[in-house]
Amino acid sequence: MKRNSIYGMAIVAVVLSTIVTLGVAAHDKYAVKVPGGLAFSEFKGYEAWQVVSISRNEQVVGVILGNPAMINAYQAGIPANGNPVPDGAKMAKIHWAPKQNEFFKEATVPGKLLNVDLMVKDSKRFADSGGWGYAVFDYEAASDIFTPGTLAGTPPQGKDAKCGLTRYTTAKTRDYVLSEYARR
Repeated sequence: MKRNSIYGMAIVAVVLSTIVTLGVAAHDKYAVKVPGGLAFSEFKGYEAWQVVSISRNEQVVGVILGNPAMINAYQAGIPANGNPVPDGAKMAKIHWAPKQNEFFKEATVPGKLLNVDLMVKDSKRFADSGGWGYAVFDYEAASDIFTPGTLAGTPPQGKDAKCGLTRYTTAKTRDYVLSEYARR
């Protein structure tokens, strides 16, 4: 009887430990990954990257950020100079629902966080998608978690590291880079 109680408690402890671990992992955005290998953790620290540009339409307002390798490439004249973006360059685009500024009604500002788009240049790893790997992670405010984007999202996204390729093919001659580096 005592032995069964010990085994029972051990099983309960393992199950509870697993539930707690999964719960913590579910809330860690850096644990999320899209099929094909692109993980949010590859972009750790993106929140502090330099601004490349902004974008806006009726559905979203966004800011495009670049890691130091991408900023250096822009400052060297890429993509306009025709040179390829170097491996290791990364960009992140954060989308929010637009909202009117409470104190300056003519201004549109970020509202509810919608998603984060990520892209990394790795010509060997992503040779079949122009050398770029892509990921979209939708934000679910109610549960405070990020999940891989889906075809039901805005914009619709496939669930693999090539999900952005079709959107960027119009910029193939610019090494698939759509964003202009804003003059400062």
